[in-house]
Amino acid sequence: MHGPILKENLSYYINKYDIWSKYEVESEGVYIACASIHGNTFKACEKLKEILEEKGASKVVLADLSREDFAEAVEDSFRYGKIIFASSTYNMEMFTPMRNLLMNLKEKNYQNRKVGIIENGTWAPNSAKCMKEILSTMKNIEIVEPVVTIRSALKETDMEKLNELVEAILN
Repeated sequence: MHGPILKENLSYYINKYDIWSKYEVESEGVYIACASIHGNTFKACEKLKEILEEKGASKVVLADLSREDFAEAVEDSFRYGKIIFASSTYNMEMFTPMRNLLMNLKEKNYQNRKVGIIENGTWAPNSAKCMKEILSTMKNIEIVEPVVTIRSALKETDMEKLNELVEAILN
């Protein structure tokens, strides 16, 4: 009535349940969750992904929360131990898809992760502050520095901070 009856390979399923029940990392790698309005935040995350891969990250998964499956975003947020949340500023908040993801993770008792933050905003970037407010209520969330602020589109002058964020998330 509540799902399949498992008769084979029980140790595999018990191991998965054990990992999930302890909020442990299931797969090595870095997950980048990006909420982009016009595509500039996503382009910055594509560059971030490239840098992470160049620096030896075992696996890097990039998702555009504005256009991709929400359930996959939740799943990957739990799968990986290193996460970068990137959001455009929208109405002095984070963009709605990012708020939805973070609130969903909070409701699911999200914990034990290393997190980086990227915000984008032309006049008054504020999404990092909003993301930190939610993340700070979660258990054992290490927010690494620097928080990267992009003003509209990624510029050459932003590359130093992007590289610093990569170093911080990988170490």
